Amino acid sequence: MKEGIGVKFSHINQQGKARMVDISEKSSMRRIAIAEGKLLISPETYNYLCQSNLPKGAPIEVARLAGIQAAKQTSQLIPLCHNLSLDWVDVQIELCEYEFKIRSEVRCRWATGVEMEAMTAVSVAALTLYDMCKAVDKSMVIEGITVLSKEKTEKQ
Repeated sequence: MKEGIGVKFSHINQQGKARMVDISEKSSMRRIAIAEGKLLISPETYNYLCQSNLPKGAPIEVARLAGIQAAKQTSQLIPLCHNLSLDWVDVQIELCEYEFKIRSEVRCRWATGVEMEAMTAVSVAALTLYDMCKAVDKSMVIEGITVLSKEKTEKQ
């Protein structure tokens, strides 16, 4: 591993080039990650949503499915992520006053974590909501995409 100022970088080789981390010696374990994020919307957009009156239709189910699909494609989007066989992906989207709250949970049995998949699910769900609502709101803001928790346990 290449070392920085008190930090070891697992994705950089001795020559300073990016590399995928070798997980071949790690044990497969049950892995779970939960991520969340928000899409802030205008009061007018909130009213359109409450009246089911958006030009592109109902955005929540489209965004939920987009988030699930994105989690399964994370290694295609982020170059050094491992291609994981996911066991379960859940994306929940709640319309609150002037924002969508987006939360994902991803599970697998593998030798590496699934936090990137959980954040990718939230990110793409937020982008899909943005796309579905942009005809009526150009001021939307995606914010706060973060990992809430990650865990690993011995496989059951």
